[in-house]
Amino acid sequence: MELKKKIRLYVITDGRFRDEIETTKLALEGGATSIQLRMKNASTRKMIETGKKMRKITGEYDAILFINDRVDVALAVNADGVHLGQDDMPCEIAKKIAPNLIIGISATNLNEAIVAEKKGADYIGAGSVFPTTTKEDARVMGIEELRKIAKNAHIPVVAIGGINHENARKVLETGVDGIAVISAIVGANDVKKAARKMREIVDEFI
Repeated sequence: MELKKKIRLYVITDGRFRDEIETTKLALEGGATSIQLRMKNASTRKMIETGKKMRKITGEYDAILFINDRVDVALAVNADGVHLGQDDMPCEIAKKIAPNLIIGISATNLNEAIVAEKKGADYIGAGSVFPTTTKEDARVMGIEELRKIAKNAHIPVVAIGGINHENARKVLETGVDGIAVISAIVGANDVKKAARKMREIVDEFI
């Protein structure tokens, strides 16, 4: 599996917009290549139940399934990977516990990206590129910092935060390997159509 190809269009679920299972099906039909299960306030049991259903769907589309924050849930549902923030389990510990998982690490600046790479991250989630309403405490890094990360990282970089159909090209021009999207796709009236339109933009660059 070539990770770069699989993270081109990375869609993150958000139950405030719509059901995670419905999101997964529609986003994949529209051309998403990776899905992340993000359920911040759900019980572990609920996350596992949802994750197992999503695992089945992503398998049918040969897409990657990531779990946000939770290494235990990722292992329980046989996900492909886990995405960890700066305050989550350290990358090197996650690697020991789950050596077969793809591990993504959030970075808000170049220094955090370099440290994550040294600690063994498989990819960087770089952001927030723009202001976003889906993560209240997100720090905005802007396009130039994103460009620095894309230029200096030796592992794939996925841009995240406030990315929509209007600004996606500006993001992709920095040289990132993919974009992660929540509201512009999951919050759209027609998720499949929004995903397809975003995939067409991504395919112009990657």
